[in-house]
Amino acid sequence: MSVFLSWMTTAFSWAKEVWVTYPWVGSLLIVLFALVAGAIADRLLTRAFKSWAQKTSSDLDDKILASIHGPVVKTVVLWGLMLAFARLNFSDETVVFAHRIFWTAIVWVWMRFGLVAVSLVVTTASRHPSRFHAIEPRTFPLFDNLAKLLLVSAGLFAFISVWDFDATGWLASAGIAGIAIGFAAQDTLANLFSGVFIIADAPYCMGDYIVLDSGERGEVVHIGLRSTRLLTRDDLIIVLPNAVIGKAKVINESAGDSTRRRVRVKVGVAYGSDLDKVREVLLGVAEAEDMVCATPAPRVRFRAFSDSSLDHELLCWVNEPVLRGRALDAINRGVYQAFAENGIEIPFPQRTVHMHTT
Repeated sequence: MSVFLSWMTTAFSWAKEVWVTYPWVGSLLIVLFALVAGAIADRLLTRAFKSWAQKTSSDLDDKILASIHGPVVKTVVLWGLMLAFARLNFSDETVVFAHRIFWTAIVWVWMRFGLVAVSLVVTTASRHPSRFHAIEPRTFPLFDNLAKLLLVSAGLFAFISVWDFDATGWLASAGIAGIAIGFAAQDTLANLFSGVFIIADAPYCMGDYIVLDSGERGEVVHIGLRSTRLLTRDDLIIVLPNAVIGKAKVINESAGDSTRRRVRVKVGVAYGSDLDKVREVLLGVAEAEDMVCATPAPRVRFRAFSDSSLDHELLCWVNEPVLRGRALDAINRGVYQAFAENGIEIPFPQRTVHMHTT
């Protein structure tokens, strides 16, 4: 036992002497240790992430796991190279310069990984628009480029910090440029952000019939980042900037649990008419029309006493908003014919003029 301890002491002393006398040997050992440590770290990280990835149904974590191997190994190896270089007998300036190069390489490695990871995340989100309303195939380029721009900006900031550059002038120039671009493209930016909010909030979708407070009504045929397009009943395309829609009151006729829409038919009958007969005729016209829904059932309301008529309103429903105009035309024709057949008078304003002669 004493022989073994003596041998171990001698070996340790020899290794210490070599470590101090020959720095390059110590540096080489550090590099070798870094290579082994990188492989071990990669293996442990792979096992940990793999067990977690198996619990999820998405393949996003598998793709990120496949792309993280290189950055982990490279980071450990670069860290070992930094420690190994510090062992060599170089001047402090040379060591500082070398460390900055190594840190720059680490920033570059992880920035490249970040670009790949961001692209994977945004791509996966764009394929599930039901879960991520703002990110969908047509908005993918916007979010992808925006995320990459932020990541590159963070990488440049880290690069400036590593090399200890004075970024005051750059930041001031970037601020002035940003203000100038903001003023020059304020309308475009307003439409762009409004488009993102419209897609995220989803007040209407493709195929919906909407009515704006300015009177425009039509089917939504396109929702872009800059504008929304409506197809009117006249087969005209109305292009509305998203900033305008973002400020307007929008009535979505296709929203809700049901697509049925109410049709209101206002009609006046002469004083002295049989109101029960009027109600029966109006309901008969609505029930005979194929476009009118049986449920909810049509109904008639006596609204007001006007100067020349008793005002009634026939209320009924159609299955789709697009049918409302056709149904109103058919019901109006039916009411006119039914009133004529049943002797119900639709009055018109009458005036009595008295002529005085002097």
